[in-house]
Amino acid sequence: MTLPTLYGHHDSGHAYKVRLALTLARIDHAYVHVDIWLPHEQRPEPFRSLAPFKEVPLLVMDGRVLAQSDAILCQIAETFGVLGGESPERLARAREWLFWEANRIGMALPQLRYAKRFAPDAFSPDALLWIRSRFEKDIARLDEELARTQAFILDTAPSIADFALCGYLFWASEAGITPPAHVQRWLERIANLPGWLPPYELLKA
Repeated sequence: MTLPTLYGHHDSGHAYKVRLALTLARIDHAYVHVDIWLPHEQRPEPFRSLAPFKEVPLLVMDGRVLAQSDAILCQIAETFGVLGGESPERLARAREWLFWEANRIGMALPQLRYAKRFAPDAFSPDALLWIRSRFEKDIARLDEELARTQAFILDTAPSIADFALCGYLFWASEAGITPPAHVQRWLERIANLPGWLPPYELLKA
């Protein structure tokens, strides 16, 4: 297998999910920083030609081009037998959380961060209220789950479910959010894993 190559950017929580998983699973890989603030036609090759959705993250692994962060996480777990990929049962449970995250926290929190940090006029007040209300329900559900789990989402070991869910939560302050108690303690456990780095450091150019 050739060395996997991850394309990402330091403002992308979705890229952070993937690089964090690769790093903490000790999977050797190359990292290429892509300036996502440039128009697509000005982004470098081969990323421009490879990326089917014109987005980061993009992982090129053993000749395959993998897009969309949660799909990439599933492929990493299955290919290397790590982070939930140790058994079909564990992987199935992790996938449930990835699908939930994609339409819940992974939808609302990036929008809140974008509005607060980059584009205060991007949404109407009513739209922001709706997004924040949805996020508060979703983070309460996650907090409820973490109140009864052992240490991480599935059990005592981290999985792709943890990395999918935490991607943007390490930027909660940039969204004007304070995570509830169980979520905060879970984030601290992730941050204490050997090799962990915060988003801007792990994804720097």
